[in-house]
Amino acid sequence: MEFDKELDARGLNCPLPILRTKKALAEMSSGQVLRVVATDPGAARDFEAFARQTGNTLLESADVDKEYTFLLRRK
Repeated sequence: MEFDKELDARGLNCPLPILRTKKALAEMSSGQVLRVVATDPGAARDFEAFARQTGNTLLESADVDKEYTFLLRRK
């Protein structure tokens, strides 16, 4: 899937991936897609909750070799 911006949150632990994602989304326009790459094992749960709470859409999430990728569409 295509995305407009990418955020590398590898090596960061909770809550930093979410905080950086929130900042990155704030700089984007409605409808744009952000790709986030993280290594925090709790990231999947955190990003699902973040999407629910903020109204942004979690389009996709993947886990490949303990590297977690998320695609979020800005509301």
